[in-house]
Amino acid sequence: MINNEKSCIFAQLIDNMIIGIEAQRLFRKEKHGMDYVVLNELRQLQCIDSENIYYVFVKPGEDHCLSDSDNMHIIELNCPTYFIWEQWALPIAAKSKKVELLHCTSNTAPLCCNIPLLLTLHDVIFMEERGHSASTYQRLGNYYRRYVVPRVAKKCHRIITVSNIEKTNIIMKLRVPQERIAVLHNGYDDIYRQLDDEHNIYKKYIEKSDFFFILGNTDGRKNIERMLIAYSIYLERSNVKRNLLITSLGDYYINQIIERHNIGNIRNHITLTGYVPIEDLPFLYNRAFAFLFASIREGFGIPILESMACGTPVITSNTSSMPEVAGANAILVNPESIQEIADMMIRLEEDNDFYLQQQNYGLKHVVAFSWKETTKQLLSIYQNIF
Repeated sequence: MINNEKSCIFAQLIDNMIIGIEAQRLFRKEKHGMDYVVLNELRQLQCIDSENIYYVFVKPGEDHCLSDSDNMHIIELNCPTYFIWEQWALPIAAKSKKVELLHCTSNTAPLCCNIPLLLTLHDVIFMEERGHSASTYQRLGNYYRRYVVPRVAKKCHRIITVSNIEKTNIIMKLRVPQERIAVLHNGYDDIYRQLDDEHNIYKKYIEKSDFFFILGNTDGRKNIERMLIAYSIYLERSNVKRNLLITSLGDYYINQIIERHNIGNIRNHITLTGYVPIEDLPFLYNRAFAFLFASIREGFGIPILESMACGTPVITSNTSSMPEVAGANAILVNPESIQEIADMMIRLEEDNDFYLQQQNYGLKHVVAFSWKETTKQLLSIYQNIF
């Protein structure tokens, strides 16, 4: 009996692991998609796993959005560049903590690391030849990923990606056996829900509600240019002429598009907000008439879920991962067809039954996506990786 008890205790100790999680940009003030993915997964791990020991490696920043818990410890590593942080400081710190599995969450990982690797590869967009523009910073990041990812992918025990279409892309681009790739759909934060904006928080950004809403980004695959031209057509046809609110873009970028396409009619109808903190975004989704997310290419598309959860219809694309995320009954347009985008803007405005149908569809559809369920699947991968 005593021997059996000792065996059980020993087996439990074997099952419990020391897991390192790379979350370099977690504490930066202006977070983006991948930052929120790892933040939500870490918060869920704190709730559902009290057995494994976690070391979360981050770069110092202003937003301390995650705190230590009994079995999760935050380790800040200060390095001047992304490359040095990831390729040098991270593996040294992980080794010093006796990490048994290192989960790198943001597409890249150390090339020289003796610790077993798990990589979350959100997409392989950086390996695709694209005709649309990108900033210098985005191009440099793509060069880095093109060098690192094919080499790291061969070493990883497992690769996690976020959609079935992206799994197919990874197999084609990196020649990774499909059995080494797991698909974990992203979720959405529960702050995104239908809200009463009793303090009119949206008025920090725009005077009138019922606007079209775009999350701005200078990457050409986000298709901002075509959506602005579509908005110009909408204004010509609409009797209401709803305004357009765009985050994270400046006057210079917008004015270039206006001048290039001679669409000056949109100038007085656009509001540019700059960066919007996450705590205010739900109020903008709630006060928006519709959300425009007609990207050319996405690995997943979390904003689709965020908008649906707030009861706001979404116009999104019929390409890459977006049909998988939005579902077959969503508004799916050809993102290269400016006319299709404009037509759907007008239809939502003029067909109230269609608008309510899309609103109700979105609220029901998002129930299938949960960070808790995603993280349970992640924990299962940790426990069964060897």
